[in-house]
Amino acid sequence: MSVSDSTASGDSSLVHDLVFRPVRSGNSLEDTVSRLMQTIRLGVVPPGGALPSERELATRFSVSRDTVREAIKELSEAGYLTAKRGRYGGTFVVDPLPHSGDASPPEPGELDDLVGLREVLEGAAARRAAERDLGAAQRAELWTRLAEVQAASTADYRRLDSRLHLAIAELAGVPSLVALIADNRTRINELLDSFPLLARNIEHSNRQHEAVVLAILAGNAAGAEEAMREHLAGSATLLRGFLA
Repeated sequence: MSVSDSTASGDSSLVHDLVFRPVRSGNSLEDTVSRLMQTIRLGVVPPGGALPSERELATRFSVSRDTVREAIKELSEAGYLTAKRGRYGGTFVVDPLPHSGDASPPEPGELDDLVGLREVLEGAAARRAAERDLGAAQRAELWTRLAEVQAASTADYRRLDSRLHLAIAELAGVPSLVALIADNRTRINELLDSFPLLARNIEHSNRQHEAVVLAILAGNAAGAEEAMREHLAGSATLLRGFLA
């Protein structure tokens, strides 16, 4: 699978580019591991999908190939990546992903900070998306993301949920906002994965997703922001119930 193929099977090119952006130089190995985990947790490269080559990852992250190789080794040993040889070989995200219920618990005050920041960022993203004059391709993309998460299996739900939220962030038209939401969402997903998905919650969440999307497509900025904030409040309640 080529890089373009993996992008097509995951999120849009903007989200892909923002996740595969240069890491900080001070802790290049740790940051490379963290960035690769972000691509996995957000579903930018889905289970079974191929990572870009070591050479391209080194270029995108602005690190050495040795650093990339070591980061891949760490995540392979942790059970998240696997190597395949041959004509269609490369480094692939394992399918299914390992159970991630061993996330580090939130530090004091971290949960309030995470959900508060998420409300600010994603509420604004929904409003901005509704205020914009979206093209036919953008509107179709949003419908596709909504349909995917509504039809998702339990195993795929978190990944496809993330893709919908990142698609909304991208429609806001502020690239740096997408990066902030992706970073916030990575830790949120890590905490959400520490307790089981609830069937009734998924049903409720999907109704709220539809309300957000319909408001965006109708150009109802206030309604989109309100629907998104209501949706995020439900997730915050679950996080506090299980982790606070």
